[in-house]
Amino acid sequence: MSSAASVARRRFSPRVEWWALWLMGCGGGVVFVEPSPYELAFALAFLVFIVGGLRMGAGAVVLITLLMIFNTGGLFSLIPFLHDGDAVMFIAISYYLAITAVFIAAVIQNDSDARLHALKWGCVCGAVIASSAGVLGYFNVAGLGSVFTLFGRASGTFKDPNVLGTFVILPLVLLTQDILTSRRLRPGVLAAFAIILFGGVFLSFSRGAWGHAVFSIALTVGLTFLLTAGARLRRRIVMLSIAGVGVLATGLLALLSIEEVGAMFQDRASLTQAYDIGETGRFGRYSRALPELLDRPAGYGPLQFRHFWLEDPHNVYLNAFSSYGWLGGVAYLTLIVATLVVGWRSVAMAGPTQPFAIAVWSTLFVQILQGFTIDTDHWRHFYLLLGLTWGLFDIGRRREAIHRDAARWKAGEPVRNPGSRAIVTADLR
Repeated sequence: MSSAASVARRRFSPRVEWWALWLMGCGGGVVFVEPSPYELAFALAFLVFIVGGLRMGAGAVVLITLLMIFNTGGLFSLIPFLHDGDAVMFIAISYYLAITAVFIAAVIQNDSDARLHALKWGCVCGAVIASSAGVLGYFNVAGLGSVFTLFGRASGTFKDPNVLGTFVILPLVLLTQDILTSRRLRPGVLAAFAIILFGGVFLSFSRGAWGHAVFSIALTVGLTFLLTAGARLRRRIVMLSIAGVGVLATGLLALLSIEEVGAMFQDRASLTQAYDIGETGRFGRYSRALPELLDRPAGYGPLQFRHFWLEDPHNVYLNAFSSYGWLGGVAYLTLIVATLVVGWRSVAMAGPTQPFAIAVWSTLFVQILQGFTIDTDHWRHFYLLLGLTWGLFDIGRRREAIHRDAARWKAGEPVRNPGSRAIVTADLR
């Protein structure tokens, strides 16, 4: 659907649309109750935007196709376990999350700047709420420790400290990018928010989240530096990066000086834990389960891995074959490979959305690698990142096509899209 057609069909004002997406982004930070605010906000956003029409780019079509094949594999694997309510709900949630990813990829195709802005600041606010709850809970302020901690680690408004730590990373990356490059926003406010998010990541004591945050921020800074034109801005990035590392190191030392924090850090900082190693540990399960899955076209079935190996796989790729069978497993691997291609391609596309693409892809790329040690297939923010990556790819491709057609028209050559004759810049609003 063209942008003009979408505007003509719009039934809600841009402000209503903005707040609907903001609520969806913010709701992602509060998920320790069911149904969570995220589900309610998504339902609202879906209703708001479906009325005006959604634009499906080629990337979104590929995304929905691979996600449907992936979940169809799960549906086949579910057949012997229809009596298991948890297994049925597991596959239902998989379908729901796939819909959220496709929705995100489609919704940002029109009014891209405004809608990305709404999602961004919604996610930042949700992360600040979640991190603040985690910090207050960890230090048992007002007796909140029993509500916002788990296993002695900050869980905030999540059911799992690992998910808190990982959810916060995209907003933290976006704030870091703004601190380095934006001259319009107040750096003091951004820095205050970033410190709160850093506290949430650190006090979650999630080794995966720690590594994820470090590598995502480093990748964002590196790509922003390389793809930014202008020596002055590059110097700013270098100087602020050095200052930021110093501030974070000072804050980390201050936290570690607290005996309780230092003891937990020493315990969690090792690369492996007792439950990781040995024949029955996490990594031992991988090598023992893989040969069995080669003889099981339907896998073990949704959520059935734990009945064979005592715990869940804690490896999203192994879980894809275990819970979704060969069909789902191959589809998931294909989706990941295709996303790797699309993600790097979207980062290389110049335009107004390139900085956002850098932040999103830097976060998702590291999370894809993190999938080797944890199950990410039901993380709401994973599907948010997935939808954003494919949606940004479609925006970039369309902008490139408009530029090519406009250049051909100027040169007196025929163009595929007659509408491009009036376009001299890639305006996708």
